[in-house]
Amino acid sequence: MLTHLSVRNFAVVEAAEIDFGDGLTVVTGETGAGKSLLVDALLLLSGARADTGMVRAGSERAELSGEFDLTNVAAARTWLAEQALDEEDGACRVRRVIAAEGGSRAWINGRAASLAQLSELAAMLVEIHGQHEHQALLDRAQQLAILDAFGGDDGAVSKVRELALRHREITARERELSGGDDRAARIDLLRHEVTELERWALPPEALAELEARHKRLANAGKLAEGASGLSELLDGDGEFAATRTVARTHSELEKLAELDPSLQTALELLDNARIQLGEAAESLSRYAQDLDLDPERYAEADAHLTALHDLSRRHRVPVEALHAQAATQREELQALEGAGEALTKLAAERKQCFADYGTAAAALSKQRTTAAKKLGKSVSTLMGELGMDGGSFAVDMQPQFSGEPDPQGRERCEFTVSANPGMPLRALRKVASGGELSRIGLAIEVAALGADSVGTMVFDEVDAGIGGAIAETVGAKLRALGERCQVLCVTHLPQVAAQGHAHLSVAKSVEDKATRTHISALDAKGRSEELARMLGGVEIDRETRAHAKKMLEKAQTP
Repeated sequence: MLTHLSVRNFAVVEAAEIDFGDGLTVVTGETGAGKSLLVDALLLLSGARADTGMVRAGSERAELSGEFDLTNVAAARTWLAEQALDEEDGACRVRRVIAAEGGSRAWINGRAASLAQLSELAAMLVEIHGQHEHQALLDRAQQLAILDAFGGDDGAVSKVRELALRHREITARERELSGGDDRAARIDLLRHEVTELERWALPPEALAELEARHKRLANAGKLAEGASGLSELLDGDGEFAATRTVARTHSELEKLAELDPSLQTALELLDNARIQLGEAAESLSRYAQDLDLDPERYAEADAHLTALHDLSRRHRVPVEALHAQAATQREELQALEGAGEALTKLAAERKQCFADYGTAAAALSKQRTTAAKKLGKSVSTLMGELGMDGGSFAVDMQPQFSGEPDPQGRERCEFTVSANPGMPLRALRKVASGGELSRIGLAIEVAALGADSVGTMVFDEVDAGIGGAIAETVGAKLRALGERCQVLCVTHLPQVAAQGHAHLSVAKSVEDKATRTHISALDAKGRSEELARMLGGVEIDRETRAHAKKMLEKAQTP
């Protein structure tokens, strides 16, 4: 529900901060004071088109913001989370700025938002009756939702939706598996590619060994020549071979060690060096002799690597990933080759799902037909009570079945109305009179007891053209609706104003040659005075005040 509204430099309102609570809040004021500015502000916060004329004269911009409690609006919380616009405290803050030079910007919970997002969110939060802009009751999808809520069995709606979506999933899977000629061509291609991959692709360890072998074979001549030369340097016939130099050094060091035993350690190190040099020379010699110089083995390794790089380019994956690619394509091939059995199972599942959908949709259609008759009768009765004698309301059920299960069921509905006796029923969205439309909306909401999930309902001039007992009935119906959800009502009738749980007064004044509108919440005494003004006009006497007080007491009595 709406908890706070802030308005700055909007039309004739310089600044206003308004808190809202549960129940019915009525808004009153003298003609021309700007009672409907609150409704206009909510329309703009709901994504309605703005124009520069809404900016207070002399101001650079108009600023509007609203805060909503989403405790009982799960759909809005889910939507905000999906849009990454949610807040940890669960509240919702909507802001809009309209520039005097043209253009406007919007924010949801402090993040920039488009008007489309603003409108989509507002449709879950606010429902405005009495103007042709932003009325959920005029939307056919919303009408169907109200009818289903009035029918009272959410399970039937959910079951139809779930079965229709399941049927779509099965059909899509069948289409994917069958594929016709495309499937056969894909199988042939996969068989060829899997054969090639299985022949050439290697796991990581084997690939590393192949690359090392290829490098070794490619450089076999250089390796053999180098190893042989190094062996000769270490232990060859040359005068400067390492082993000969170490041997001479060892001989001289032995003589010195006889003179100083502390040189024995160095002598032992030379002994070890002689042994290691000999082993190194022998190892290099053996490596040179054993080195594989077979050109055929090199050609084989080179061909294998060439094939791997060709496959890498063809499949657009690194050489290292070809082994995993083979496994992936093998799985796809097996799935396609086994599609015949899978298709048989899916066909049976689809057939059963279609039958289950038919049963569920038929049950929902029956529920909707019953609910449509009850809602039509109830709203027609309420229209008479609200001053539209002879008017009638009906829900036009329109079959809609294309052969495929529809998540919304096998029908749509249209709210139709005749505001005067003898006039044909017409679609509610085509009703031109704002006052009539507002009262019809009130009748629908009262009949459905706020069955839709919108938490705040706004009625602008719902009492246009009525008075007396009918006005009192309108007020009572609004108060009853306020027991189920938050209701805001702009009114000029004391009979309606007396029924409010809270009362806002809009007053206009001229200060420093500038017109200003003030919005204030009235206490009990203030309410009594405002009702007296509405009853008596300019002259307010004792009897008028007594009448106003009596009206309040009567309205507030359970």
